[in-house]
Amino acid sequence: MSRRKLTSDEIDLWRKVAARAHRMHPEQTSHEGPQPKPKPVKTVRPRLADFEVGIAARGPAPRNDLMPAISDRIASAPVKMDKKAFMKLKRGKLVPEGKIDLHGMTLDQAHPALTGFILRAQGQGKRLVLVITGKGKSKHDDGPIPVRRGVLKHQVPQWLVMPPLAGAVLQVAEAHLRHGGTGAYYVYLRRH
Repeated sequence: MSRRKLTSDEIDLWRKVAARAHRMHPEQTSHEGPQPKPKPVKTVRPRLADFEVGIAARGPAPRNDLMPAISDRIASAPVKMDKKAFMKLKRGKLVPEGKIDLHGMTLDQAHPALTGFILRAQGQGKRLVLVITGKGKSKHDDGPIPVRRGVLKHQVPQWLVMPPLAGAVLQVAEAHLRHGGTGAYYVYLRRH
């Protein structure tokens, strides 16, 4: 739909009406005709730094595993024996005077066997014995609570620092590869 043009009579009538009209706000300046739209002012946005998730975080991300691995706990334990002998022990240069293999045993069978072996070895004057636990079977566990691999591997170091074995054991260390590696422990005994 297009607009029609005003006739000369309509223009005259409009001018008469406009001449008799009074301004509502005389203090404001009058504007003749339509005003042009103001040009938009371009604002320059500051460039934001590149975003990276966790950039403002402090320190490393928290781990879900609250207890460190058994190897880390044993390695971080303070050395109570002679440092020179301990370094030989870690390199596998010392030969164990006795060993016990706990493979295939349940916790109920392994605990008394280990206790008896350690106390007998100390009574016989042995200083270094090897306790073989194995690395544990890998099994598919779909339960809600994760179970660590190798029940004996995790339980034996705890038994060695609790009575009655705590009085007999001076140092526990993970065995060298030639003596079983992560599936065995060196147990250095106190003198009887």
